[in-house]
Amino acid sequence: MKYKLLKEIIGLVEEFDAETEVTDSFSDDSDGFKRWITAKETGTSVEPYWEGKENGRTPESVISTLLVHMNRFAKSYSKAAIWESDFSTQEEYIYLITLRSFGEMTKMELIRRNIHEKPAGMAIINRLIKQGWISQQSSESDRRSKVIYITENGRLALDQQMEKIRHATQIVSGNLTYSEKITLISLLDKLSRFHQVIYDKNISPDKLLEQINIAK
Repeated sequence: MKYKLLKEIIGLVEEFDAETEVTDSFSDDSDGFKRWITAKETGTSVEPYWEGKENGRTPESVISTLLVHMNRFAKSYSKAAIWESDFSTQEEYIYLITLRSFGEMTKMELIRRNIHEKPAGMAIINRLIKQGWISQQSSESDRRSKVIYITENGRLALDQQMEKIRHATQIVSGNLTYSEKITLISLLDKLSRFHQVIYDKNISPDKLLEQINIAK
C-alpha cells in the first residue's frame, strides 16, 4: 500500500510540475502544491498571478494586453503560412475563405464581416481583384448593386496554401486541452458578441469611448 501511495504522489507531483511550467496560477513549492491539490479536488479555480498585480494592475489591462499579443503571435504564424506564395497578407486569404464559406456578398458586407475600416478593406479587395482571385457582378436581387465572389483561380490559390494555413491555426491554440479550447471559444464568443453590437453602431472615434458604458 505504501508503494502504491508513493507512486500516486509522484504522479500528482509530475502533473503539478507539468502544469506550473505553462501557468503561474500556483507557486512552484509545497504551498503551491497544496493549493493545487485543493483546487483539483474541489474543482475551484484559483485567481492567477499576473505581472504588475501587486502594483494594482487590473484584470482588464491584462486581458487587453494578452489579446494584442495573441493577435501579433497569430500574424507571425500567418506570415509563415503564406511565405513564398502569391499572398501578400493574412487578410487576403481570410477574405477568400469568407467568400468561399458564405458565398457572394457586397464589398461592404465582406469588409464588415472582417471588422475592417472601409479604406483598408477596399485596398484588400482591389488587390484580390487584380490577382484574379475575386470578381464582381450585378446582384440577382438588385441589379443596381454589385456583389463580389471568389473565382476558380481564387479557390486554387487558397487550396494551395490551406495545409499551411490550417497548420498555423493549430499552432495558435498551442497546448490547450480540448476542454480548455471549448471554454476559450465560449468566452471569446461572448466578448465578440459584446463588441459586435458596438461595432455595428458605427460610432465615430471622437464619440466612441464616451458612449460606451460597461455594466459592473
